[in-house]
Amino acid sequence: MKIGVFVVDDHYMVIEGIRSLLQNEKTLDWMGHATNAESCLSFLKLYEPDVILMDVNLPDKSGIDLCKEVKQLYPAIAVLGLSTFNQQAIIKNMMDNGALGYVLKNATKEELMEAIISVQKGKVYYSLEVLNSLRKPTPNQLLITRREKEVLLLIAEGLTNAEISEKLFISIPTVNTHRKSLLEKFEAKNTAMLISKATKLGSV
Repeated sequence: MKIGVFVVDDHYMVIEGIRSLLQNEKTLDWMGHATNAESCLSFLKLYEPDVILMDVNLPDKSGIDLCKEVKQLYPAIAVLGLSTFNQQAIIKNMMDNGALGYVLKNATKEELMEAIISVQKGKVYYSLEVLNSLRKPTPNQLLITRREKEVLLLIAEGLTNAEISEKLFISIPTVNTHRKSLLEKFEAKNTAMLISKATKLGSV
């Protein structure tokens, strides 16, 4: 079964470039393109692609906001962020709003194909340059102590406070203090969000 692909970008050269790269791929079905958020949403009322390659910067609405809207209306569609921007904050916002992957506009055909196939299967995909950007340390990461790093890694492994206490030979209240500190530093509301953010920033 072919993967239906749709592109949302306001630059025709980008659209044509992607189309020329992908149009002969037997595993893909090129479903067309939209140059703004409004025409994208109009298209989705009639057709539902498997994967949308979505520009972050659109003329009528940001791709980040559009991504959130599309995921709320059509949760089965996989959104792949597409941009020239490689800043951590933009990448994180796009992912937090429902995108499953993020690639730059200078991606090779192989990268694009790998990204499309990955997100269609429900897997997260970052192009190499994006991954390198996400791995750069942030001020919050630099404030993590050695002990907090140890606790964070064990939390990511699914250990309870009691198990972490036993493994690191520290008290349960001390583990709890480290856990609270980590939640604050990563601005996470719960453990799941903590692990997600720490993973995206390359801390685990």
